[in-house]
Amino acid sequence: MIITKAGRRMFPAMRVKISGLDPHQQYYIAMDIVPVDNKRYRYVYHSSKWMVAGNADSPVPPRVYIHPDSPASGETWMRQVISFDKLKLTNNELDDQGHIILHSMHKYQPRVHVIRKDCGDDLSPIKPVPSGEGVKAFSFPETVFTTVTAYQNQQITRLKIDRNPFAKGFRDSGRNRMGLEALVESYAFWRPSLRTLTFEDIPGIPKQEYRDLKSDYIFPKRDNLVSRETKL
Repeated sequence: MIITKAGRRMFPAMRVKISGLDPHQQYYIAMDIVPVDNKRYRYVYHSSKWMVAGNADSPVPPRVYIHPDSPASGETWMRQVISFDKLKLTNNELDDQGHIILHSMHKYQPRVHVIRKDCGDDLSPIKPVPSGEGVKAFSFPETVFTTVTAYQNQQITRLKIDRNPFAKGFRDSGRNRMGLEALVESYAFWRPSLRTLTFEDIPGIPKQEYRDLKSDYIFPKRDNLVSRETKL
């Protein structure tokens, strides 16, 4: 995942659809991105693999992306696709634009948080997400990514070009087109794949089984997970 000093949108972006909320209750929807481990990585070209290169850099200031539609009723959240396509990543530890701050060459896991309004008094873009009753977090292992300032693998470069419907210029080898960085910056018109999550055990909400989690690939059944479908 590309990160820059000025801030770069996630590509592809994460989109979720939620069910099982109380239609009349107010909720915040937020995302944070946390380290997977305490390691720093490097890409080994001759073997096309990521290898551990040492201990992780010092922790960065906590940042939380609060969805701009927050707070909204459960009914509102459940009838729309919730997109995080405006979330930006940066490696500038002095960032004052509210972007998510990450270290390059580290592995990270995005987390989606559903927070009842009455439990969100301490919710802030510059503080850790509050925990406790009325707060539920979701993470998907297939969304783990490694941060870079430039793509390390030509196959990933090719994959992002081939899967983007607005990358025709890159696929036309006979013409001189803009660089990959410009494409990634302008991808906002691309509609990323839909993910659906359902959950239970938020106080005051009837229990439901997990249903239809949509993602980038089809995965086997595991725990309460029924299916994951894709469309990069």
